[in-house]
Amino acid sequence: MSIRLLPPQAEDAEALLAFELSNRAYFEHWINARPEAYYRLDAVREAIGTAAGEAKADAGYQYLIWRGDEIVGRINLRGVERRYFHKAELGYRIGEAHAGQGIASQALATLRELAFGELGLARLEATVRPANPGSLKVLQRNGFTVFGKAEKSMLLHGQWHDLWHMACRSPHIRFQ
Repeated sequence: MSIRLLPPQAEDAEALLAFELSNRAYFEHWINARPEAYYRLDAVREAIGTAAGEAKADAGYQYLIWRGDEIVGRINLRGVERRYFHKAELGYRIGEAHAGQGIASQALATLRELAFGELGLARLEATVRPANPGSLKVLQRNGFTVFGKAEKSMLLHGQWHDLWHMACRSPHIRFQ
């Protein structure tokens, strides 16, 4: 079954909260815990409104990854910088029940087309822990390469972790 990337809408709030709650422990294995307030319906509704405002301001773009009538993940571009750089920072997460099924790779390929096409970006950047081989493979499959490494730069669960900084460039722009 194919996937669709759609910006979150007000009517998605309950489904989005259910997705976040059902995957909370799984996500917190990979990222630091979010505050309790993050997991409230009013907070989700507010976040959806913020996402719409960021898209309107060309500051960031958030998408829900849908497979059929189910949210299976999220993918976003944040920190859009138009002047000089024409870049954005990529982030994504796939629900535990859907991990390892190629959904992240497919979602990123779709987002790359959107970013380098309609959004007119020249570069996407991502940060990954080398201890997350699944995410590293998703990025590599989508043309991302390492441009920098930061040793012991992220504190997660009381331990310092290395980070790799990766990027890919638009195939539509001739870089000299």
